[in-house]
Amino acid sequence: MCGICGVIDFSESPDAAAVVRRMTPTMLHRGPDDEGYLDRGRISLGMRRLSIIDLEGGHQPIYNEDGSVGVVLNGEIYNFRELGKRLEDRGHRLSTRSDSEIVAHAYEEWGPACLDHFQGMFAIAIYDRRLVSKGDSPRKENGTLFLARDRFGIKPLYYYQDEHRLLFASEVRTLLASGAVPRRLSRSALRSYLLFGSVSEPMTLVEGVLSLPPGHTMTLQLRLRTRLAEPRSYWNIARNGMFKSEKGRHGEGETRGRGDAENVASNGHPSKSDSDSASHQVRDLLEQSVRRHLIADVPVGVFLSSGIDSTSLAALASQEVSGVHTFTVAFPEKEFSEAAIARRTAQKFGTTHEELMLTSDEMLTRLSEAVGALDQPSIDGINTYFVSWGARQAGLKVALSGLGGDEVFGGYNTFRRTPQYQRIASIGSRVPGALRSAMAAAVAGAGEGTTHGDAARKIAALWNDPEALPHPYFFCRALFTPPQVGELMKGPQSAGSDHLWWNWLAEAAGQSSNLDGFTAVSCMEARSYLVSTLLRDTDSTSMAHSLEVRVPFLDHTLVEYVIQLSEATKLRKGTPKALLVSALEDLLPAEVVNQEKRGFTFPWESWLGGPLRQDIDKGLSELAPALRETINPKKAAGVWQSYLAGHTSWSRPWSLYVLNEWTRRHLG
Repeated sequence: MCGICGVIDFSESPDAAAVVRRMTPTMLHRGPDDEGYLDRGRISLGMRRLSIIDLEGGHQPIYNEDGSVGVVLNGEIYNFRELGKRLEDRGHRLSTRSDSEIVAHAYEEWGPACLDHFQGMFAIAIYDRRLVSKGDSPRKENGTLFLARDRFGIKPLYYYQDEHRLLFASEVRTLLASGAVPRRLSRSALRSYLLFGSVSEPMTLVEGVLSLPPGHTMTLQLRLRTRLAEPRSYWNIARNGMFKSEKGRHGEGETRGRGDAENVASNGHPSKSDSDSASHQVRDLLEQSVRRHLIADVPVGVFLSSGIDSTSLAALASQEVSGVHTFTVAFPEKEFSEAAIARRTAQKFGTTHEELMLTSDEMLTRLSEAVGALDQPSIDGINTYFVSWGARQAGLKVALSGLGGDEVFGGYNTFRRTPQYQRIASIGSRVPGALRSAMAAAVAGAGEGTTHGDAARKIAALWNDPEALPHPYFFCRALFTPPQVGELMKGPQSAGSDHLWWNWLAEAAGQSSNLDGFTAVSCMEARSYLVSTLLRDTDSTSMAHSLEVRVPFLDHTLVEYVIQLSEATKLRKGTPKALLVSALEDLLPAEVVNQEKRGFTFPWESWLGGPLRQDIDKGLSELAPALRETINPKKAAGVWQSYLAGHTSWSRPWSLYVLNEWTRRHLG
């Protein structure tokens, strides 16, 4: 695990090395163990390393035998040992036991197609100086820069370009430290943040700074001195999952196809043999994934809550490692604390278990530091900051997280609400405009001043304008509704298609249009909330403590298998995550399976109205200078007052507080 950065400078007086040396130290928290640079005239790469595998030999940048391919890698390639054997059989000579060296040789062997061979989480930058035409002078700037991000976007990679330079880095803050990126707020990204509580891919809150999307690459030939090529997709959850299913149907691969649906009985349910087969395959794939994710030369632990996902990981990890470490955050507020069930789970599986009791006083003491750890503002990241802090205090350097389980196996209420919202949108689209507006106003009015006001406003917004967002699913995920965002933001509002984030979400909705309802929501979750909130927050807040978080549920072979199964195989009434529970029924405690899902959340409701009230009052009383031209201060204050009156959820004012604090720190 590392932080990586780099610069290509096409100006008359290139200073790539100097810029990279300004950027790299800002990632010390991501990699306190080592530092390295590659300097080749107009191109310079930098990295900070957190040593996990081959502690002594994994220094970066790392090269192939003749030094023609140089790599900096943030992440892990879990199947590096198998790939190493294949590469050695093809004549490659390996000099370390590190996965980063495998990337250099794999790229030398297969080029960009090497990504198809990788199982893992990664953001990669490769300098390839082989690709120089015959007869070219040996200029230092010759060669190719290749950037790549893993399939789900577990590891981040951001870039900025102008007419003179391209810069990339693991964090937005690192790009800002370069001195080459203007500290300007993106109005478009701000609109996305207000809608969803985080900035949607591929945008960031900084104007001109973009994220390389999940499952994408970018290539630039230095000798051409042209702007960076457009991102190119090499993997997509909907496309690749369905492609695998087609291969399975025609007997060309090992993966079962959507032909499963053909074996569904007339009552709409798969046969017992098909259900059993799917459960066994999921069990096998998840066991393989956990086994791979435990590979490390340092201790590995598990974030343990009372939920099915983390319990599944603890159960499977304890089969592989004796006395595996588990870690839980506990609260004095008993209704939020999952510690008791987690403690019993740890006892059942014989783990070495630790708890962090997080009081409101402790939270207040570290809140400013926690908000400062966010690379992008988010309503969700503070949770992971504290659990990561506790895990690092307990001596862990790597932890497994249950992220991805809800998206793959249907744990969110969006799987149930989206069909309802689709019906509302369908009916609303057939009602004349004037009547539709009147009915929407009535729905919103019915919820005004009640605890149901947020839900009523969502339904009213959907009813009034079903096309205000690319798909009804996104209304389920909305924080503020489109009309509320219009009130909060000053100035004219541009059309949806004018926004990069809108087009990204619309593409996700379009790719899911021919899928069954369950699978469509899975794909949209993965392309929106998972990557733009959960994975982004987990990376920045865990790496703030030099802790590597791994996500076994996002093994792409597991996801591709589950995606292509029929909805009936994955969805059974009355049983949350039925397929996962069936696969692990001999391991999961009954109290974990049978409890009502509550998710990993902090007692924000009581904290905002109590110990945090003074901070929020002060924080929202004066907007950051960069927000004053874009946010209506009276409307922002009104959100806070609405919360205090019990008319809206804590998440609305909290999102504005985090936005204001982040903007003040980074944009002025």
